[in-house]
Amino acid sequence: MRIIRLILIFILGLCIFLNLATSGWSRATVDYSLYGELLDKHVKNGVVDYQGFKNDEPLLDQYLETMENVEVNSLSRDEQFAFYLNAYNAWTIKLILSAYPGIKSIKDLGNIFKPPWEKKIVRINGDVISLADVEHKALRAQFKDPRIHFAVNCASKSCPPLISEPYRGSTLNSQLDATARAFINDPKSNYLKGNTLYVSRIFKWFSEDFNDDVVGFFQKYAEGDFKKELEAQKNKLKIVYLSYDWSLNGS
Repeated sequence: MRIIRLILIFILGLCIFLNLATSGWSRATVDYSLYGELLDKHVKNGVVDYQGFKNDEPLLDQYLETMENVEVNSLSRDEQFAFYLNAYNAWTIKLILSAYPGIKSIKDLGNIFKPPWEKKIVRINGDVISLADVEHKALRAQFKDPRIHFAVNCASKSCPPLISEPYRGSTLNSQLDATARAFINDPKSNYLKGNTLYVSRIFKWFSEDFNDDVVGFFQKYAEGDFKKELEAQKNKLKIVYLSYDWSLNGS
């Protein structure tokens, strides 16, 4: 009986181990302390001090080199999610710095044949990929979470603001909720007038990520009077997509 019991305990332990391994369980984390210091210093209420980042570019480069050496597959799902969000935002800042202060928009760094997001600049896992690869092949394809669109920052005024802290696996869900809620309830980005809901073009460009249900997404994250007004008009709402301001989100 004792031998049988030991065998059963061994089998149970092995099953638990295999289950954890296949579900991506990991205690590995990424050190974002340096990046956090830079964000706290140079990002205030979504406005980015690119000159400040330019002055501290060696520190940004040091952080990016650290990110380059992270074994992403060793991270848990939420840690990977946070890693790619931080990678996108940090490399976007680096891209802007490549021509700053001589640019007024991120679009100045591309052309009709090759937009800036297609440039191979992001170094991850021993590979060099583009910002578009990070957004579409990693973030959107792997995590399928519409809140991604309020967390990645395209360095433009109409883009959801860059927050002043890194995304972290341990707090990711609350951070994503906060960024989505802040953007939805920002009257400069989205507002209701009569029975017309004026919204960011993000909701048009990525409509499939919101299940083609803009109103439903707004009802989930709207607050206060805005939420009440949406509820009152929900059966007769018309959607209008606002123009997008691509000018730099700097001071």
